[in-house]
Formats: sequence, structure tokens, C-alpha cells
Amino acid sequence: MKLSEQKRLQILSAAEKAFSEQGLDSTSMDYVAKLAQVSKRTVYNHFPSKQDLFQAILSDMMRKMEQVGQVAFDPNKEIRGQLREIAEQEVALLTSDNFIRLGRTAFIQMLKDASLAAKLSSEAIGCEQHLACFIRSACECGVLAVDDPDFAGKQFVYHLKSFIFYPKLYGFSEVPESEQQDMIEKTLDMFLAQYLAE
Repeated sequence: MKLSEQKRLQILSAAEKAFSEQGLDSTSMDYVAKLAQVSKRTVYNHFPSKQDLFQAILSDMMRKMEQVGQVAFDPNKEIRGQLREIAEQEVALLTSDNFIRLGRTAFIQMLKDASLAAKLSSEAIGCEQHLACFIRSACECGVLAVDDPDFAGKQFVYHLKSFIFYPKLYGFSEVPESEQQDMIEKTLDMFLAQYLAE
């Protein structure tokens, strides 16, 4: 890796940490430079403004989330086990330290910037990128009966978010791993009770 790219990654990592701890408005580029152990000039060479730096962090996180493994529907495997694999991947993403840090920073900014809120709400994140396709394939094989795969996929994901992600994001509580697994099973129960083909 080139030195320039290494320094860019140091800056992104430092900024992500600083923004999550202090907020975007309260974090100076001087502080980011100090945390990244680079000069202020180096920071500005890579990112002309703090907003550019924040957008780069968002883009980097989105790129990483696009690399989350896709689970393609397999008609030879039990549907519950396949959905469990999807749910476990999603929970691992939603509860990761990096995702929580970014989520807290983005949430504050979304309250101030309607265009950012609209942009992020339109992005498919994690398993939302492929879940509707999975559901359609299961319907074509007669395993699920779903009129609106996109809506059903959101139901699945939002159930997990409501009980596992948002309490941690807002600092209300952190769901222990054993309870996370229980919540995954309850999500599967709810989803299959509604959509499993008879």
C-alpha cells in the first residue's frame, strides 16, 4: 500500500472515531490530524473540508457493506436455516463497533440535513441489498407466499433493528449475545408465520 493511501486510511479511521465521540460540529480538522498522527496539511490534501471527510467515511462504510456475503436461496435447504444465516449476518453488521459509531454520527447529521436523511434512507444496507431477491426466489419455488417481497424484506430487517440495533445505537441498552439469538428466532417465527407457503 502506498504511503498516501495509508495516510488516507489513518485519517478516515481517526475521523470516524472523533466524529462518533464528539460529533461532527465539535470535531476540528486539527484534532483529526492529531489523532491520525499526520499534519493538518495532509488532512486537507486528502479532504478539502470536514463535510468531504464525513462523506468519505459514509462512502467507505457503504462500500464495505456492499461486500457483505449474499445468501442465495437454495431450494434444497430448509428455509428457516437460510433466513437464520441472513439474520445472523445482519445482526453482526448492525452491532459492530464501526457501524454503531458511524450510525451515531450519521443520525445527528440527518437531523440537521434533510438531503442526507433522504440519501441514507434510500440506500440498501446489509442484507437489504439482496433479501427481496432471496424472497422472490423462495416464492418461485413455492416455499414462501409473499405479495410484496420488498416490503416483506423490510419487515424482516426492521424487526431486528428495532430490538437489537436501535437500543444500542441510542445507548438505551445493549442486547446480550444470547438474547440476540433469541430475538433472531422470534423474528424468524414472525416472518414464517406470515409468509410460509401452506
